Amino acid sequence: MDFTPTEEQEAARDLAARIFGDLATHERLAAAGTGSDAELWKALCAAGLPGAVEEIGMLGLVLLLEEQGRTTAQVPLAASGVYGILAVARHGTEEQRARLLPGLRDGTTVVTGALPATGGVVADEGRLGGTVDWVPWLRDATHVLVPDAERGLWLVRTEDAARVETVELTAPWSAGRLVLDGTPAERVGRPDDPGPYEEVLAAARTAFAGLQAGVCAGSLARAVAYTSVREQFGRPLSTHQAVQLRAADAHMDTEAIRVTTYEAAWRYDEGLDAGGAALTAAWWASEAGKRVVHTGQHLHGGMGADLDHPVHRHFLWGRQLDAYLGCGTELLAELGDLLANGDLS
Repeated sequence: MDFTPTEEQEAARDLAARIFGDLATHERLAAAGTGSDAELWKALCAAGLPGAVEEIGMLGLVLLLEEQGRTTAQVPLAASGVYGILAVARHGTEEQRARLLPGLRDGTTVVTGALPATGGVVADEGRLGGTVDWVPWLRDATHVLVPDAERGLWLVRTEDAARVETVELTAPWSAGRLVLDGTPAERVGRPDDPGPYEEVLAAARTAFAGLQAGVCAGSLARAVAYTSVREQFGRPLSTHQAVQLRAADAHMDTEAIRVTTYEAAWRYDEGLDAGGAALTAAWWASEAGKRVVHTGQHLHGGMGADLDHPVHRHFLWGRQLDAYLGCGTELLAELGDLLANGDLS
């Protein structure tokens, strides 16, 4: 396997880094509150980054999401990338691709996903009923990808839902509660093929693990910068061995998240089974991600307890991603089942 980015992937990553660095500032994020930054989303779409996902693949999307995570930029790039562009491009019909992909590329269509399946949604002749307690970026979305109890995938227009209720999460992800009651939906993938659900779930786990890698890298960078200038007993905190060890452990955890995510993304792009690799990346993002963002806040000392300090946002994102990915024990149990069944590649 080769994780070396292509020229196109590097160019997209560098462009994303510039846009996020210029626009996802602490002041703008504070002003956005719990909602998304519409102007930042427009800038990303004007630069062609959402549309580039088709060309740069999952590994390219992961590189973009790392840059988003470094700044905790409040835009639905991960959701619309995996639940929209990649899901429709891979599993949509020719008519669905022609109708949906142009809007997904320019950002006027935003898709989020109600994954993983909880069994709370029932499909009956193209209509859905049930409730999904919270869906990330639902309040920004024009469509939502919903799995039914049989793990079939359905695309629902948010305006057709019975209700979309505001839900506030730990991280400001413009989330909502999705209530369906005889809501019309269109099938994504063949009715007799459960593969699309498993592949989209693996893609989502990979993408959000990449986002967590960026969140951790940003948290650690802030901690390094702070401890390099903050003095205690006449010398910088960074010269104390205990601080160095905590930072070193956080660095290794961040790299473990990154390399396992790159493997899952590479397998996805190569058309190989990425389910086990995505679970592994998600477990590292969940378990190690918690440790890293706790370390980042801890190394800021009393400043880390300030809810308005930028590092606190990384802490909130890290904990939210832990919850969204399924928490470490749940993921480990699923990995154990794969190993027991001999299904882990």
